[in-house]
Amino acid sequence: MTTQLHDFEDYPPAMAWQLVVLMLLAAALGAIGAVFILPIWMPGLMASLFGESPKAYWYLARSSGVVAYLLLWFSMAFGVMMTNKLARLWPGGPTAFDAHQFTSLLGLAFVLFHAIILLGDEYIQAGLRNVLLPFTYDYRPEWVGIGQLAFYAMAVIAFSFYVRQTIGRRAWRLIHYLSFLTYLAALAHGIVAGTDAFTPFMQAVYWSTGGILLFLTIYRIQYSIIAKRERAAKQATHRKRTLERTQAS
Repeated sequence: MTTQLHDFEDYPPAMAWQLVVLMLLAAALGAIGAVFILPIWMPGLMASLFGESPKAYWYLARSSGVVAYLLLWFSMAFGVMMTNKLARLWPGGPTAFDAHQFTSLLGLAFVLFHAIILLGDEYIQAGLRNVLLPFTYDYRPEWVGIGQLAFYAMAVIAFSFYVRQTIGRRAWRLIHYLSFLTYLAALAHGIVAGTDAFTPFMQAVYWSTGGILLFLTIYRIQYSIIAKRERAAKQATHRKRTLERTQAS
């Protein structure tokens, strides 16, 4: 998610908002079912899978959190690629825009699952209040709260696709500036609140994704500076030629 999409701004949303609501509802109901219905419906299976070991709720929460982070990263990468024109080389403007939006919405669904499934973790002992209100967890409340704020920001940014015409392009672009802060908040949440953040695999994930996005962002800034200089040069040349024609006449 990023700003100044230029000719991509007029593209229609990749998914109808009704489908987005159904997708989020499915993610929420799936997590609620795993937490509250499975223990009643299949107590034997739950005793073997969700007891003290191997703590399947925690695995589900952590794996869905990692997937949500990667989807957010893909959305950011496609968004920045569109603004620095790399998307025209691959995978193409319309495809990049659809992927940019779809990964954002799908990531939102995984974050929702990630939050609700923690209700079943006996070690954390989270309640609905902890899930909904930032900074109310007993476990690293500051960094978990930052992750919760990132989720709410993701929701605002994702659904802003559907109100572009209502709020106007300027407001829509300003909202999309939040995407960079959202990504940094999600990254900090994963590193500090994630119990496996310092494993070799997760270190490779964080360094590679963060490094690639940093490169794309720096390239985008350079592209913007060069483009502004070119526009200023063209405007100066146009004014000069206009003045010369006026003096000649």
